[in-house]
Amino acid sequence: MITTTKIDTELGIMIAGAVDEGICLLEFSDRKMLNTEYKDLARHFKTTIQEGENNHFNTVRKQLKEYFEGCRKEFSVPLVTPGTTFQQTVWKELMSIQYGTTRTYLEQSIALGKPESIRAVANANGMNRVSIIIPCHRVIGSDGHLTGYGGGLKRKKWLIDHEKKHSGKPVDLSLF
Repeated sequence: MITTTKIDTELGIMIAGAVDEGICLLEFSDRKMLNTEYKDLARHFKTTIQEGENNHFNTVRKQLKEYFEGCRKEFSVPLVTPGTTFQQTVWKELMSIQYGTTRTYLEQSIALGKPESIRAVANANGMNRVSIIIPCHRVIGSDGHLTGYGGGLKRKKWLIDHEKKHSGKPVDLSLF
């Protein structure tokens, strides 16, 4: 069974989902794709989704609290992220983007060795079901502007600003 819970954060309520092996979902409760993500996860795990408790929720709550306090820069909660081989590769590359930094979709594509696949990389970023922990918010448009974030551009800007503030790196507000 996939168990879900609500987590109150500085940016609104998030929904966490977990199986025995780890967290498989962390999304803002108002994300338009949330029901689709539920269906995809239920189909993948061949199970149902029910609100409840899971041992991983204590860890994710604690680590998110530390993140929002500016104390945590990396997460260690176990993740279970079903997807295609390409999506898995993109999500793994997202995890390599350092806290407090951003990368363009083109730079992300080049890092993956697929400079011609910007749209496919952007699409895979958008299919990420584990917001913040798999930091798709760190990817921006080639012109330096914020684009494409399932949690909304205001949240994306807040997350980027928050990380730059706590990383010790200067925030370049001209990008926004």
